[in-house]
Amino acid sequence: MFVVNRSEASKALLRQAGLRLTPGRVVVLDVLAEVSHIDALTVSEHVAQRLPTTSLQSVHNILSDLTQAGLVHKIEPAGMPALYERRVGDNHHHIVCTSCGAVADVDCAVGSAPCLTPNDFHGFTVQVADIVFWGLCPDCQQLGPTNIH
Repeated sequence: MFVVNRSEASKALLRQAGLRLTPGRVVVLDVLAEVSHIDALTVSEHVAQRLPTTSLQSVHNILSDLTQAGLVHKIEPAGMPALYERRVGDNHHHIVCTSCGAVADVDCAVGSAPCLTPNDFHGFTVQVADIVFWGLCPDCQQLGPTNIH
């Protein structure tokens, strides 16, 4: 079986999206293929291991470009920094631990995208339903109620 390395796959995605190939864009896509649901600072820390001269501002700009191009999905859970992932185009949702902040994907709850139908559209055409479920992850449940922050 032929396996394309991660960077080559990232370059192909950038080409398909019509974006210029830059080392920063390739590495950010590579990082997000390795680690999902991470904030820009964490992406920047991973990028710095491969491209030490890349600034946090550059990472923010790259994440914005990749999000606008539809290559990266940005989620913004209340009270948390924006998180980024490579899983795009399927209108999945997320569940967030209220104790430790762990995030996991939740596939579409019912039916096809956008998964939920509002009782009143107010004239809007719904394209996406961005749902965040909140609860305790299995690890935090094991800690018991006295150890949860």
